[in-house]
Amino acid sequence: MADVTNAPNPGHTTSWYAASANTKTVRTALQGDQDADVCIIGAGFTGLSAALELAQKGFSVIVLEGERVGFGASGRNGGQIVNGYSRDLHTIARRYGAQKASQLGAMSLEGGQIIRERVAKYEIDCDLVDGGFFAAFTPKQITEMAANKANWEKHGHTGLEMVSKAEVGKYVKSDRYAGGMIDRFGGHIHPLNYVLGEAEAIDRLGGRIFENSRVIAVEQGANPVVRTAQGKVAAKYVLVCGNAYLGGLLPEIGERMMPVSSQVMATEPLDAALIEELLPANYCVEDANYILDYYRRTSDNRLLYGGGIGYGGSDPADLTSVIRPNMLKTFPQLQNAKIDFAWSGNFALTLTRVPHIGRLAPNIYFSHGDSGHGVTTTQLLGKILGEAVAGHAERFDVWSSLPNYPFPGGKTFRVPLTMLGAWWYGLRDKLGV
Repeated sequence: MADVTNAPNPGHTTSWYAASANTKTVRTALQGDQDADVCIIGAGFTGLSAALELAQKGFSVIVLEGERVGFGASGRNGGQIVNGYSRDLHTIARRYGAQKASQLGAMSLEGGQIIRERVAKYEIDCDLVDGGFFAAFTPKQITEMAANKANWEKHGHTGLEMVSKAEVGKYVKSDRYAGGMIDRFGGHIHPLNYVLGEAEAIDRLGGRIFENSRVIAVEQGANPVVRTAQGKVAAKYVLVCGNAYLGGLLPEIGERMMPVSSQVMATEPLDAALIEELLPANYCVEDANYILDYYRRTSDNRLLYGGGIGYGGSDPADLTSVIRPNMLKTFPQLQNAKIDFAWSGNFALTLTRVPHIGRLAPNIYFSHGDSGHGVTTTQLLGKILGEAVAGHAERFDVWSSLPNYPFPGGKTFRVPLTMLGAWWYGLRDKLGV
């Protein structure tokens, strides 16, 4: 991993990830007329996963990014490899039937596998570490974890293990938790360096990625055209992978997702003995609350701690004022630790909390709305988009058959209605019911 420096990373947020990126080189913007088999909108996890899948298959690929590679959630998230989806397989079976749950369950570990395979194949330097811990506050949460473990095991997940209160200290040195569950197939990465590594792999395979090339129009037809302010791409297929940063480009997609912000901060580098005491197994951690906290060690011995939520993409005026109190509840030992970095980023939420993947036209595909589980799900769905373009749409059809809906209340009332639901679930967490 590159050293953290004060050198700016143009166009990126002022995050620890941007400061410690392996490369800060700005790619050129699209100029003039270009042609490709596939034009992909968005150089984040979903878009680059699809681009790499297609480039490996010999397709000519152009990726258009409005800002920088990994600018959005892909380069700002907690970096946690969390398997599965934002809704558990119990819920998916109840909503969509046992067959759909079985089909999605069969894919549910693949996102993490894709990350590990690409890290190895393309020698991506992104601080990959195995292991995740889900922390429970209450007996009710422990019971729910045990039920999820049993259901996961029906779908072939053999890496889960329940953790008693007495054993929590093997993973987290905190008195807050009543127990939990480890996932040996989980883990954590430097997400911006991972996505930059994917971009370099696409370069080597002949793909072309343009930064500062915001798409202003998509012209549908037998040979769709994607336009930016300074150029255009004529393609056989278009993949729309903008997620929460798509803006108003395609309202038929945008009305079915809501941007939601999450806040993250990173401490100064801590004494090695202290950080090893706090997180002795070097697993990433997330708790079991509806609005959850998540945290992990970094390669340079910082504590990276995230949490909070802003529906509609809004942020508090002072990010650390939201996150730091929760960090100190977990680790009061860090009372005097300096906070070096604080940032936020938006992810795309769907009404069902299940990703929305489909077609706008026979040759225009999209995927969005990973709803907080994007690190792994984007890898899977990007690959599935690539499969569909290559003529193997069986897995695409499973996902696209899942119903998805616009948020009630439209743009005016979707945020307050969602906030009301979040308040109710947050109250249940506090009451332990």
